[in-house]
Amino acid sequence: MANRVQESLFTKYMRILIVVSCYWFVSISLVFVNKYLLSSDHFKINAPLFVTCFQCFVTVVLCTILSFLSSIIPSLISFPSIKINVNVLRSVLPLSLIFVAMITFNNLCLKFVGVPFYYIGRSLTTVFNVILTFTVLHQTVSFKSIMCCILIIFGFALGVNEEGTAGSLSIKGVLYGVSASFFVSLYSIYMKKILPVVEGSIWTLTLYNNINAVFLFIPLMIIFGEMSSILDLELWTDSYFWTLMSIGGTFGFAIGYVTGLQIKVTSPLTHNISGTAKACAQTVVAVMWFNEAKSTLWWASNSIVLLGSAAYTRVRQLEMMAEHQKLKQRKDIESNVSEKFSTKE
Repeated sequence: MANRVQESLFTKYMRILIVVSCYWFVSISLVFVNKYLLSSDHFKINAPLFVTCFQCFVTVVLCTILSFLSSIIPSLISFPSIKINVNVLRSVLPLSLIFVAMITFNNLCLKFVGVPFYYIGRSLTTVFNVILTFTVLHQTVSFKSIMCCILIIFGFALGVNEEGTAGSLSIKGVLYGVSASFFVSLYSIYMKKILPVVEGSIWTLTLYNNINAVFLFIPLMIIFGEMSSILDLELWTDSYFWTLMSIGGTFGFAIGYVTGLQIKVTSPLTHNISGTAKACAQTVVAVMWFNEAKSTLWWASNSIVLLGSAAYTRVRQLEMMAEHQKLKQRKDIESNVSEKFSTKE
């Protein structure tokens, strides 16, 4: 019996290890592939919107393939059936606008900053989460959460200052990173409002978002003058370029799957901790990969942001546990009162 329990625990931990490893691999690989596509001298393509649009198109194709396979072999693959509804597309459109802004600014940030600085550049997501929770959702924010945000802002400012001192700071990259952080926070808030439209299915929402995004990117590419760069592109027959584009799109699709899978086999808290640890590993790998020398204060800025993010995760966990406990006590009291009245009758 003991051996069976040990074997069961071993299987469980191995599953968690494999899923977390997949999340780290896909997430870090996506950053490096996109960085290479967006700013490599090998390609010299000045069309970040086109790259992002293609990745959205790949997601739509993969969703279609998985939906088809799910209908044929449902025992092996589970995926929502695809039935495009124009009214649903229209209802999801406001969220899709935020989605397009989020992934566009994210890739533009990656284009103008190095991978080692990328985490710092997008580190204000937690801060915007707190601000939008207070301003949009009209929920109270605890003093501890505010202190965590102040710590993150301090780390962000220190990191920006150190990049400037080293002469590798891109103001555009920082502004794009701040914008990406804002839209990531805004997306997470409005997604909860739109999910009922697609019956709570994340994959259905992903499909509709990416279909809308493909059509939204076309006028954006025209407005920002990317069409001439795309038409003059010398890489149309370059199989290496299209292979990397397809890999980037596949990783972009896969990150949604492995994120959901990691939350499923662990918990939302563990997912946040894993994401924070992954960001730390990504920074170290990037510094080693690009052979960059960073100052002590630069490393300190990363550590401060990581500490602030981890502290906020812990604070929110404790607050949610306290709220759950209060709700449980209230229900118990109501149940007791109801029983007393029933007894009297």
